[in-house]
Amino acid sequence: MLSRAQAIPQTEQIIKDALANNVPASEILNDGLVSAMSVIGDKFSEGEIYIPDVLIAARAMQSGLDILRPYLASDKPSYKGTVVIGTVKGDLHDIGKNLVKYMLSGGGFNVIDLGNDVSSEKFADAVRTHNADIVAMSALLTTTMTSMKDIIEGLEEAGLRERVKVLIGGAPVTQDFADKIKADGYARDAGSAIHKAAELLGIAG
Repeated sequence: MLSRAQAIPQTEQIIKDALANNVPASEILNDGLVSAMSVIGDKFSEGEIYIPDVLIAARAMQSGLDILRPYLASDKPSYKGTVVIGTVKGDLHDIGKNLVKYMLSGGGFNVIDLGNDVSSEKFADAVRTHNADIVAMSALLTTTMTSMKDIIEGLEEAGLRERVKVLIGGAPVTQDFADKIKADGYARDAGSAIHKAAELLGIAG
């Protein structure tokens, strides 16, 4: 795996060379950056690489996106979907949430990061404002897991539950818990989150 010092300039140079050769920005994004982050996600899920490697890849991807952004504005790229993501009420941990955000962004999703300690009301407001397809929630503590159920119930009360898929994860979270609170999906790590999100929307991951 390349170091951060190597990954960012190499990514930038490859993208600049592709643009100079008239490769469409949307093609560079989808066939280059998005595909690469999908591979990173698979390797992370399989334990072949670790969190520092994911962060290096995510930062290289971000530097590449910065170069592509002016070109993408004219290409009008389409996102796979919009994801509202946050760590639930009472939980101030966000490393895992940030990893998922990087993976989803790199995988072609439009990601709205609400931060940590996010209330049910804030999730609901974000779904309305951004017309979200997925609500992704993270909890690191067993004491804050119950907030996930509250947020799902809040979406129901707001009349929004039927229009979004709910994806949950975090160290203490399990598939059984996801089933119990009627979440639509569970991701055990950042690598599997990108595939689960695509699966929930019925598209190729």
